[in-house]
Amino acid sequence: MFRTALRNVLAHKARLLMTVLAVMLGVAFVSGTLVFTNTISDAYQNSSAKGFKGVDVAVQARYQDSKGDQVGKVPDLTQALLDKAAKVPGAASATGVVSGFTAIADKDGKLIGGGWQSAGGNYWGTEDARYPLVSGHAPSGANEVLIDAKTAGRAGYKVGDTVRVSVDGPVLKPTVVGIFTTDDGNVAAGGSLALFDTATAQRLFGKKGAYDEIDVTAKSGTGQAALKSQLDEALPKKLVETTTGQKLADDQAKAISSSMSGLRQGLLVFAGIALFVGTFIIANTFTMLVAQRTKELALLRAVGASRRQVTRSVLIEAFVVGAVAGVTGLVAGIGIGAGLRSLLGSLGATVPDGPLVITPGTVAAALAVGVVITMLAAWLPGRRAAKIPPVAAMSALHSAPTTKSLVLRNTIGALFSAAGVVVILAATTMSGSDGQAPMGLGAVLLIIGVFVLTPLLSRPLIAAAAPLLRGFGVAGKLARQNSVRNPRRTAATASALMIGLTLITGMTVMAGSLQKSIDRMASSAIRADYVVSMANGNALSPDVAKAVAATDGVTAYSPLRNAPSRIDGETEYLTGVNGPAIGKLTDLTVDSGSFKVGGSDVVVDADTAKSRGWKTGSAFTVHYEDGKAQRLTVAGIYEGNQMIQGIMLDNAVLTPHQTDPVDMQVMVKTADGASSATKDRLEKALGSNPAIKVQDKQDLSNSIAQSFTLILNMVYGLLAMAVIVAVLGVINTLAMSVFERSQEIGMLRAIGLDRKAVKRMVRLESLVISLFGGVLGLGLGVFFGWAAGQLVGAKMPTYELVLPWARMAVFLLLAGTVGVLAALWPARRAAKLNVLAAIKAE
Repeated sequence: MFRTALRNVLAHKARLLMTVLAVMLGVAFVSGTLVFTNTISDAYQNSSAKGFKGVDVAVQARYQDSKGDQVGKVPDLTQALLDKAAKVPGAASATGVVSGFTAIADKDGKLIGGGWQSAGGNYWGTEDARYPLVSGHAPSGANEVLIDAKTAGRAGYKVGDTVRVSVDGPVLKPTVVGIFTTDDGNVAAGGSLALFDTATAQRLFGKKGAYDEIDVTAKSGTGQAALKSQLDEALPKKLVETTTGQKLADDQAKAISSSMSGLRQGLLVFAGIALFVGTFIIANTFTMLVAQRTKELALLRAVGASRRQVTRSVLIEAFVVGAVAGVTGLVAGIGIGAGLRSLLGSLGATVPDGPLVITPGTVAAALAVGVVITMLAAWLPGRRAAKIPPVAAMSALHSAPTTKSLVLRNTIGALFSAAGVVVILAATTMSGSDGQAPMGLGAVLLIIGVFVLTPLLSRPLIAAAAPLLRGFGVAGKLARQNSVRNPRRTAATASALMIGLTLITGMTVMAGSLQKSIDRMASSAIRADYVVSMANGNALSPDVAKAVAATDGVTAYSPLRNAPSRIDGETEYLTGVNGPAIGKLTDLTVDSGSFKVGGSDVVVDADTAKSRGWKTGSAFTVHYEDGKAQRLTVAGIYEGNQMIQGIMLDNAVLTPHQTDPVDMQVMVKTADGASSATKDRLEKALGSNPAIKVQDKQDLSNSIAQSFTLILNMVYGLLAMAVIVAVLGVINTLAMSVFERSQEIGMLRAIGLDRKAVKRMVRLESLVISLFGGVLGLGLGVFFGWAAGQLVGAKMPTYELVLPWARMAVFLLLAGTVGVLAALWPARRAAKLNVLAAIKAE
């Protein structure tokens, strides 16, 4: 039986090629994902480990829990603590570390590095072992700075140049006095690092004589654990905590691995979709191969082969196909992993240098996926063939499925579909996070149910295309009949496209609806012409608001200032605003009272008011971060949203209680409204700072929706894999169908059907099957998009379902194009059949 199985593989190698390709693509996606994520993770971990090379023990401030009415805070690491750490017997040296966001502009005024990758810090003394100087000298004073060698190379800076930098808003113009090298992972990943002398860094980053961390190096012969013990004894445990450099490196490695797991899981989901679609193709292929060899298998049964041996022979064929697909998919996956890494570089997302990582787990996963998926898909056709009695198989009495099996299939499909719809509808009534898992379960149940019901659905839906097919004469009529001749095969072929288009349509509906809701939110909630903020989302210096207020044409402005507080024993963040101006800058719906902010009067969003039981006129006591208390009154309750919410009070009341007031953004109203000239005037008033964004309503909406657009484009690219696999499935099905109908096609040719009509018949059959899958996919996608929107709408009052009719038409056109292209080779093959040879075919 083993030799028989191998002979069958070799005899049908051309027909199995499409199956190998389908499995190979899925395996390549899986192995490519693992290679890519392992390579990136390993590169970051190695780069991170180098950053802790000179740190034996790190001393960090311990967060102090809130007590009474005080808001918890992180204590300062003072110079006195650093001196104590340096005097520990096992310490060779102690370095005070200060760090924060620092944007560096290139010579064209554009930001170098991407947001969080733009960092700044302090250079310790005149010679800092952490940052070896390539040229120049240590910085001294506010007008001197060092920049890393990679940033200097990218921007073309050299010692003596003036560079424009920004820490929290205002532009600084220090001179580059030195260039250094660093193992910092962010710099290796395309970011930038600027270093000031310690006093300047402390002033710029708001430390005022303190440090973010104290790094201690051990004397020769003193281990990290021993040094940590000495520091624990010498330093106050209530204020600080110590961590060895090895543990810091290990924790960082775990954090990097954890951050990569989300990307890995997301990519593997799409790989799973491609494999799921490929499973239909494999099952289809083996079903047809087994059907073609029914008499051969019956003969084997007649001469003594058992059912188990027949099934085993089919599984051996599947094992060979899966092994070949697994090996080729692994090789292709390594190429995909390398390609994805190069793609990141071309998109500007540089990653640290490092080798391509191919782990034994990746190899094992590729081979296991290829073999297991193929054998599972081939098991049912093999088992079905083994159950056919030899006499029935030889006389082809097995061809039509029984009524009982069809009723059972349709009943199971209806139950799964109904359960899926019920679970999804129930999930839409839940809150966002609670409804996610039930909705995912309902989606899986519904897709399985529709797949099982697809043979039943194929007849009425394909019959609806009959009027259009009549225009193609006999070829159109034959195409319609052929497409419903074997509903199960048609269903398996159409389902591959259905799944891909379901996901694409659902994501498109969600993205379009979210974009519309964000546009409505921005236009309905904000009257301000512009919103000023930092490019990386960090806080702005209060000087920015002062510069905005002094700009010609500004009629109203309000910095938005966040601050922690305690209300009824719970932490609550307050939003400080310019009380007299905030009403001119926002357009929020007021449910009760008035939008009056000033003195002890505050306004509260409806959700917060509901959760605390407040109404208009309610009074409550707030404890600020400095420990002082004040009685405030709710003057009004408004409808909040994702852009504006919380408790608003006047900055004149809030700011005196803040030790280091900073703004999250500044809202601006101008006399001339939003225009390019007004925007230029504001940007120039802020020093043409690349670290600061000046955005109008549309810019703000686009920046919020940008992440959705990026995700959508990634989904389109990833689901293209599933569509390619589906194309292979259509080609495979049509090729097999042509082979099975060789005698029939020969008879049609003999009675007058010419080659063009034969080609047209096969193409129309493919087109009908593909459009059938496309219609099902669009229908399910719209339903899933609506259901997911119900969850989002519960948290976003401006959410509105938007059906992207133009894109949906493109998707349906894409399905039709897939059908036409997939039919090119099978149609050509059918037209080339020799009439006499085809008539004699069994």
